[in-house]
Amino acid sequence: MKNVNLKERYCELYQVVLDEHRQVFEKQDLVQYEHFADVLAAHQRIFVMGVGREGIAARSFAMRLMHLGKEVHWIWDDTTPGMHEGDLFLAVNGSGNISHINCVLENAVKTGADTLVVTGSPSGKATKIAKEYLFVPAAVFKGVDEVVPSVQPMGNLFEQHLFLLFDITIMLLEQELQTSHEAMERQHRNIE
Repeated sequence: MKNVNLKERYCELYQVVLDEHRQVFEKQDLVQYEHFADVLAAHQRIFVMGVGREGIAARSFAMRLMHLGKEVHWIWDDTTPGMHEGDLFLAVNGSGNISHINCVLENAVKTGADTLVVTGSPSGKATKIAKEYLFVPAAVFKGVDEVVPSVQPMGNLFEQHLFLLFDITIMLLEQELQTSHEAMERQHRNIE
């Protein structure tokens, strides 16, 4: 870092990143987002899938949904049961064109489960397959739709924003489902 004024560059970058997230939050369609939260609240059994960094955000969301008392399964786990009518399949597919997620999405539709995609590119194939989708208007890797642009590489903004949006969703669901931090903590793994 000898060619960089670290403190100055650090301050500049975190302010830019914070501003990008502010813009995404402000651009979020709240009617669509409220429906997303309502769909999650209405389903007891939820299957979740995502890949890469956006998949890590999806997996962390799956964990918190379990802490809320939902029955949650991560696609690809060996113990994941069959999907059926009345279940919800939540897929994070940033570009909307991640082919193996779309393949699983098509199979989920055949089971009669409800399907919901979180994407940064609603013109992608995933939104044509899923029953419903949530558009997160953040720059996403290989996305083609109009979103908040980013100075960050690849899909960083979308991936980071998922963590924030999903955590806010958990807080809203905690209130909607009339649970508490203490009840969530009782759901936490207790064998560590």
